[in-house]
Amino acid sequence: MHADHTASLNRIAFLATAHCLTGCAIGEVLGLVIATALGWGNAASIALAIVLAFFFGYSLTLVPLLRSGITLRRSAGLAFASDTLSITTMEVVDNAVILLVPGAMAAGLSDGLFWASLVASLAIAFVATFPVNRWLIARGKGHAVVHELHGH
Repeated sequence: MHADHTASLNRIAFLATAHCLTGCAIGEVLGLVIATALGWGNAASIALAIVLAFFFGYSLTLVPLLRSGITLRRSAGLAFASDTLSITTMEVVDNAVILLVPGAMAAGLSDGLFWASLVASLAIAFVATFPVNRWLIARGKGHAVVHELHGH
């Protein structure tokens, strides 16, 4: 029974982390592409990417809750409660890795370094965020709160 519970916990944490990665990746890629195309500096690029990562991360939780008939106020509260620590962890790790890769922030959209560092940073952020989601879910927090509402 314990092995089944651990496997289930790991599965839910994996899915929650993949969900977080999806929102963060959409925001990060869109933000960095826009900022790079506009020739923005590092601080503005990272700021836009983070804002968009939170926007898309929360939206991926919020929209299904709204579609299931939950009020906007309750849906927003659930999205913020379930996603904030996960998105924050992913964004801190993701952006730290990008900043640590020499030349990554200066690379253009046609440069392989731009895309390779972005993919690597998101992969590392996934690994760092999984235990955070697992810890939250094991305590009935994070995506455990919305998991039942999504009908899983």
